[in-house]
Amino acid sequence: MNKTNLVKARTCVYNVNYHIVWCVKYRKPILTESIQKELKQILYDIADDKGFIIQSCEIGNNDHIHLFVSAHPKLSPSYIVKMLKGISGRKLFLNHPEISDKLWKGTLWNNSYYIETIGSISEDVIKQYIEKQ
Repeated sequence: MNKTNLVKARTCVYNVNYHIVWCVKYRKPILTESIQKELKQILYDIADDKGFIIQSCEIGNNDHIHLFVSAHPKLSPSYIVKMLKGISGRKLFLNHPEISDKLWKGTLWNNSYYIETIGSISEDVIKQYIEKQ
């Protein structure tokens, strides 16, 4: 166990990490460089506001997102994804109404997502993978 990654909270000591991936609806390559920069800032702001940490964030092929997230065990993975996708989608539509011309029914993100738990041994491998996206 890598003790440097342990977080001490009031009632527990933990190292809870997730690799999360989701796509733009219909895999439309709409996440241009300017939108990517804004999206990353939105995602980091959401994480800060909701009490979890984005260790790494990269956007691949202008149509999907890879995140390495660390969170307190009280935060469910589905809550984390719901907050990230819901708030970011709403903010991007407000700031970039031209996106809605490329997508139907006002939905930015695909309904599904991929999530995997990450143990302390594989953290560096996952970070390197995400950074190469």
